[in-house]
Amino acid sequence: MNILVVDDNPTNVMLIREILRKDGYQHISTASCAQEMYQQLGLDYSGGVVDIHPKEPDVDLILLDMMMPEIDGLQACRHIQQLDHLRDIPIIMVTAVADSNILADALDAGAVDYVTKPVNRIELLARIRLALRLKQEKDWHKERDSHIRQELRLAAKVQESVLTEPYEDQAITIKAIYRPSEELAGDLYAWFPLSNGKYGVLILDMMGHGVSSALLCMYIASALRTTVKSEASPDIVLQQLNAKFDQLYMNDSLTLYYMTAIYMIVDTKKDVIHYANAGHPPGIVVMDNGEVVQMETTGHPVGMFPELHIAVKEISCTHRFRIGLYTDGLVESTVQSLDTAIANLTQLVKTESDVDNSEAWQQLFANESLHEDDKCLVWVDVHHRQDV
Repeated sequence: MNILVVDDNPTNVMLIREILRKDGYQHISTASCAQEMYQQLGLDYSGGVVDIHPKEPDVDLILLDMMMPEIDGLQACRHIQQLDHLRDIPIIMVTAVADSNILADALDAGAVDYVTKPVNRIELLARIRLALRLKQEKDWHKERDSHIRQELRLAAKVQESVLTEPYEDQAITIKAIYRPSEELAGDLYAWFPLSNGKYGVLILDMMGHGVSSALLCMYIASALRTTVKSEASPDIVLQQLNAKFDQLYMNDSLTLYYMTAIYMIVDTKKDVIHYANAGHPPGIVVMDNGEVVQMETTGHPVGMFPELHIAVKEISCTHRFRIGLYTDGLVESTVQSLDTAIANLTQLVKTESDVDNSEAWQQLFANESLHEDDKCLVWVDVHHRQDV
């Protein structure tokens, strides 16, 4: 362990060094003032401003004298606490003042402990051992957190690879905008070209977000492709997902896990949508004549009960139409009421011809909320370019 002793009195420095040396501490450095301490910590102090040099200090503990010329120990401690890469270094104040108010100020400034002068050898060593154990624990947690963040980034890439790529042909364009609130998210979307001009499109929102929701999404996604490719009707697809969900046997969990979802089959030859909505926010269908139809709920969420009773509804469309499917994070990310947010979303589906180059869509996804959630929009444009 590397200990930095900061004191303007050479006698005090010599005394503390000797105490540490006799107890087996070999890596001890010293500084006679706060400015020298800054230099050893890789800092540059001038005119009251501390500039960070790009180096990680090799210091595990600072014994800092409270009373020093120019910059006292309290000021120096506050400077160190302002810097992210230094604030985890434990600081023990060494002071000749036993005033409880001053000692409280030292702890408020960021010191983890203090010793009073004249320094008692047993007390000093005990407080150093405690502070170094704290530093070791913090270092272990930082290393562990760094490892977890790396794992989460890798998991996020795996999850992203499951999401369907944009699709376009002569009849239809399908895209998505997706912004998870954390590395891992609880939203999922997918689409599949079926036979005879039909396309299966799914959007789902797992309860909550983060690791547990992401794992449940991946579990559901594993069964999705086979189910959809069978060209089963929307109610059957969601019922099969519900059965898959029920196989997890989470009845003993204190948390009720479920997901909302819309699965629809878009028939571009008959200009018809068949859909089932399992407790999801209403999808938006905008006809080329301006008419708007909402894809309302037709059953309870997936995974809430062992069996899913859900109906299929049909929407007859004009020859060209657009569909907007979204998760609730998109309409709850504004300060507006839910009805107003959905109305504004509907207006965007009406007026914006694309999602990729739309400033309005990007601004909507940039809005922050107090309770941030995953945001997802699936954009479907049935255009029949072969008719042009």
